[in-house]
Amino acid sequence: MTTPRITIAVDIGGTFTDLEFRDAVSGRSHSLKSPTTPDNPARGLTDAIEQAGARFGFANDDIALILHGTTIATNAVLTRDLPAGALITTEGFEDVLEIGRHARGDIYALKGPDRSVLIPRRHRFGASGRIGAGGEEVRAIDFDALDAVIERVAASGVMATAICLLNAFANPAHEIAIRDRLLARCPDMAVSCSHEVSPEIREFERTATTVLNALLVPVIARYVDALRLRLAEAGIGAPLYLIQSNGGAIGLDAAVKTPVKLLLSGPSGGVLAAQKLARRLDTPDVVGVDMGGTSYDVAVVSGGVRSVVTQGEIDGLPVRVPMVEMHTIGAGGGSIAFVDPSGRLQVGPRSAGAVPGPVCYGRGGTEPTVTDVNLILGRLDAATFLGGRFALDLDGARSALRDRIETPLALDPDHAASGILAVVNAKLAASIKFSLFAKGLDPRDFALMSFGGAGGLHAVEVAEELGITRVIFPRDPSTFSAHGILFSDIRHDLSRTEILPLLPESADALAAMAAELSAQGTALLDADGMAAGRRRLILTADLRYAGQAFELTIPLPDGHITAGTLAEMRRRFEEEHRQRFSFDDPEEEAELVTLRLTAVGVLGDGGDAAPDYATSETAVAKTRQVHVNGAWTETPVHRQLALPPGAEVAGPAIIEQEYTTMLLPAGWVLTMTPSGDMTARKDT
Repeated sequence: MTTPRITIAVDIGGTFTDLEFRDAVSGRSHSLKSPTTPDNPARGLTDAIEQAGARFGFANDDIALILHGTTIATNAVLTRDLPAGALITTEGFEDVLEIGRHARGDIYALKGPDRSVLIPRRHRFGASGRIGAGGEEVRAIDFDALDAVIERVAASGVMATAICLLNAFANPAHEIAIRDRLLARCPDMAVSCSHEVSPEIREFERTATTVLNALLVPVIARYVDALRLRLAEAGIGAPLYLIQSNGGAIGLDAAVKTPVKLLLSGPSGGVLAAQKLARRLDTPDVVGVDMGGTSYDVAVVSGGVRSVVTQGEIDGLPVRVPMVEMHTIGAGGGSIAFVDPSGRLQVGPRSAGAVPGPVCYGRGGTEPTVTDVNLILGRLDAATFLGGRFALDLDGARSALRDRIETPLALDPDHAASGILAVVNAKLAASIKFSLFAKGLDPRDFALMSFGGAGGLHAVEVAEELGITRVIFPRDPSTFSAHGILFSDIRHDLSRTEILPLLPESADALAAMAAELSAQGTALLDADGMAAGRRRLILTADLRYAGQAFELTIPLPDGHITAGTLAEMRRRFEEEHRQRFSFDDPEEEAELVTLRLTAVGVLGDGGDAAPDYATSETAVAKTRQVHVNGAWTETPVHRQLALPPGAEVAGPAIIEQEYTTMLLPAGWVLTMTPSGDMTARKDT
C-alpha cells in the first residue's frame, strides 16, 4: 500500500471550482479548473478531484489531505437563503438587532437605510434572569417563565435558535442553562450560544454574530452531510478540512458548530498566497486583488504582513469573529452590464454566475457581461478559452451587447464595449483606493498583485488609473486562492473580554487569563491530534485609550507576562496608534479590553511549491486584432508556458495560459521570473 502523498486544495466559487494539489514526493504543484455545480457543490468538488487524478496520474488512495474553501455560507447570507430562526435574550433587549449602531454612512441622507434584521420581532423572546458586568448573578432565572418561552419557541416552527444574554461573555451560566432546557424540549433544534460563538463585549455585534451563526448551522450541516456522502461514494477517504475567514483550517464537526467563521473561506486563501509570493519576490508592500466570476476582493499586505481583523461586515451584517481583512465588491467576469432607469450605463453587482453564465458560454444567458465584452474586444480568444475545452459564442455576445447597451444608448459597438470596461475598471480602482486610504497608505507605494480567472485582463489598466507602476501575475493566477489554501494550517481563535488598566498591577490578572486561554487552545489541538512539535500559541490583546470606542490589536511579547510586558505592550500600542491616526497620547490611561489566543496546528511542511519553472510549450508566432489603448491593434499573442525565465514582452501584448488571459497595454514590459511568476513594469 502506497503512502498518501497528495495534498489537495479546492476553492469553490460562484462560477468555477478551482483545484490545486501538491505532490509531497516531487514537491511540485498542479492546477485544474472546472465549472461549479450550483445544484450540488459537493459534486463539483469530487468531480474536480476525479478529473485531476485522471489528468495527472494519482489515485484516491494517494490523497493525504483535502483543504476546502467554500462560498456556501457567504452565498446563503447574500441570497438570504436561511432557515427561520428565533432569538432568546435578556428581558428588555429583544430589539437590539433593530436598534443597532447609530452610525450614518450617508450624513446628508434624510432617512437612514433599512436595517437587515434576520429574525422578526415575533420570534425574539426575552428570558428572565440577569448577569452583571462583572459576571455576578444579579437576578436568578425564573424557570417557570423560561419554560413558557421555550414552548413559544417550539410552537413557532423555527429550525434554529440563538441565545445571547447580557454579559454572557463574563459568565455563561445562564446561557448554558437555557440551552440545556431548550434542547431537552427541542432536541433537533440548531442552537448557538454567544459565549461559544463570540464571547466579547458590544451587545449588538455579539447578538448579530450569534444569530447569523445559528441560522447558518442547518445550511452548513446539510453541506457537510452532502460532502461526506459524495466523498464516500467516490471512494475518497482522506481527511477534509474547511477553510475559515481567518485563513486557517477547521474540522467538519467544528465548522458545523461555528459556521459563521466560514464567511470569507475561499478569498482568505488568496491573501495567504499573496503574502507568500510577496516575500518570495522581495516585494513587501502589495495589494492583492482577486477577480473571479462574481466578485472583486481586495486585501493589503504591508511590510510582508497580512492584516487579520476581529470584526467585519457581510452584506450589511456585522460579524465579530477574526477574519482576514478584505474589501469586496460585486464586480467580476460575470457582472452584468445594463442601462438603469436614468439612462446611465452600470455594471454589477448582479452577476450571471455559473448558470446561465455570460452570454458567450451558450448556456442561456441573455444579458451582456464583462466576459462577453472582453471577448468582443478581442481580449479573449473564443477558440482557446479554458484550454480550448469551452468554445465561446462571439456572435451571441455581440447580439446581447447590441440589444441591451448599443441600441438603448445609441452607441457603436466599440464605444459600448469599451465603456463597459471603463465603468468596471473605475469600480475596481475605487475599491483599492478605499482599502489603502483607510490605512493612510498611498497606492503608488504598492505593487498590484492580480489573480483570479478574470483579473489579468483588467489589472494593468486599473494600476495605471491608480498610479501604480508594478503589477505581479502569479504563475497560476486563476487558481491562486486554491494555491494559498494548500498551505493553510489548523487555526482556533479564542478570546476573553476583561477590561484592565495597562499598569504593572494588572500583570497577574493578565497572566491568569493567558494561562486559561492557553489551556483551552491546547485542548483543542489535542482533539485535532496535533503533535507537540507542530503547535504554536499566539497571544494578542485589544488595547485602547480609556474612553475610546475602538481598539487596536497588538501582539504580546513572547515569554512570561510581567510588569515589563505591559510596558512593552503600551509602547507597541502607541506606535501603532501613531502610525494609524497620526497621534498618540502618552499621558492618557490605556487599557486592555480583550485578550486573544490563536492556537495553530501545522498541517504541512510550511514550504512553497518548487519554483523550478520551465517552458513546456513551443512558441508560435501569432497575432490577433485586440482593442487596446483605445484602438484596434494587431497584437502579439504569447503562451505563458512558452516564455522562458528572463524573457521580456513589450506591450501591447496578450499572454495566454490554460485558465486565464493577461492583457499588457502599450508602455508596459512584462518579465518572466525563474519561478514562473510574471512582473509587469511601466516603461518609463
